[in-house]
Amino acid sequence: MSAPSPVDAVVVGSGPNGLAAAVTLARAGLEVELLESQDSLGGGARTRGLGLAPGIVHDVCSAVHPMALASPFLQAFDLSARGVELLVPEASYAQPLEREPAAIAWRDLHRTADGLGRDGRRWRALLGPLVEDVEAVVDLSLGDRRSVPRGLLRPGPMGTAARLGAALAWQGTPAWNLAWRTERARALISGVAAHAIGTLPSPATAGVALMLATLGHAGGWPVVRGGSQAISDALVADLLAHGGRIRTGVHVTSRAQLPPARALLLDTTAGAAARILGSALPAPLRRALSRVPHGNAAAKVDLVLSGPIPWRDPEVGRAGTQHVGGTRAEMAFAEAEVARGRTPEKPMVLVSDPAAVDAQRERNGLRPVWAYAHVPFDDPGDPTEAVLAQLERFAPGVRDLVVAAHGVSAHRMAGHNPNLVGGDIALGRVSLWGLMARPTASADPFRLGDTGAYLCSSAAPPAPGVHGMNGWHAARRVLRQRFGIRTLPRLGPAS
Repeated sequence: MSAPSPVDAVVVGSGPNGLAAAVTLARAGLEVELLESQDSLGGGARTRGLGLAPGIVHDVCSAVHPMALASPFLQAFDLSARGVELLVPEASYAQPLEREPAAIAWRDLHRTADGLGRDGRRWRALLGPLVEDVEAVVDLSLGDRRSVPRGLLRPGPMGTAARLGAALAWQGTPAWNLAWRTERARALISGVAAHAIGTLPSPATAGVALMLATLGHAGGWPVVRGGSQAISDALVADLLAHGGRIRTGVHVTSRAQLPPARALLLDTTAGAAARILGSALPAPLRRALSRVPHGNAAAKVDLVLSGPIPWRDPEVGRAGTQHVGGTRAEMAFAEAEVARGRTPEKPMVLVSDPAAVDAQRERNGLRPVWAYAHVPFDDPGDPTEAVLAQLERFAPGVRDLVVAAHGVSAHRMAGHNPNLVGGDIALGRVSLWGLMARPTASADPFRLGDTGAYLCSSAAPPAPGVHGMNGWHAARRVLRQRFGIRTLPRLGPAS
């Protein structure tokens, strides 16, 4: 019996990056087969019923999508033309405080600055130029880390890259308190930095803060009508429409399990890629991939409430995302505890109440609430009580509204997504070097030696998040290097 003919490309993993890679390859006319270990597709962009209340669905990983709105890949894919609605709230994020009114990051930069009193001028000076040149900020943030970003080519004595560098030197070092006069401004920018789950201050967390804060004023932080699954479903539909095949329930641990293919793309952790390819990888590369350090972790809490979160400052509820950690000093202490391997008593908590933006998420007077608590890597503890205690600080009476709660420890996060080992949602430590050189410092961080395999997950450049850029960058290399295709396919729905 003759051996089966190889397909053009096999993609392992159906997260946003795996789907982005598969769609790009299929649209280029290649035969693509996608394998997923879970029984549902979407990886970090899935929405499912957890059985907590009839009709209530939860975003199992990502819930708010500033980078989906900004992503060059998803812009070209044109989600809105495919019926995916990105609902942008009036306020991108909010920082509740105990002893003074909350700090609110409105989409309108000037409205935000006006609310920060003595620090308003500094907020405008920090973010105004970046908002004006948001395309360069996106290019610098979501590029492949090996090409020259357009942000470096801007004319003038102080281009966007230089402004970002100066801002990193301010907000990413012990000088971060200089110039700020109010706790509200300090806390507002720190809450965004904490998305990186890293030491505050640091260049990496400051870089994340500047990028996300810029997007908060340039386009906003949207939620997806009906849940994050709509993004994944649109990508899946396009893949199938262009001849792609999908198999679920296939847990790949070795290349021997895979059908023969001219190219293999892995939407996996770096360590999983090393295990799958095994001895086919050069030994130094295999060791480097196996040793990519894990980052700090997130533990998940899904709540069902019988009403909106009763924030002490009602303005907080107008934002799509709340950063619940208190003052800058409190957040920095909590993140430092996590970095030391200690579970903080008052962890940094990220919260979203999607029904505040998307009314259809409420059913029979009940609504889902999404929350992440920052904890040490592989922490085994149930985060529910710590999250509720933090919420109660800033929203007294919220416990009385809890109809159901479901906590997932960092240790158990990989149960619904094998990439989230130990709760490391970034697939590697978030550091300046880690963001620039992930997973290794090679000239082509996507290509895995001469194996015909490529890493296309968040473990590769540019960064974690629902934007598809990691997969798109990898697919572009596959097209050029494996198939000699240099003209990228169009991604719009009419193509």
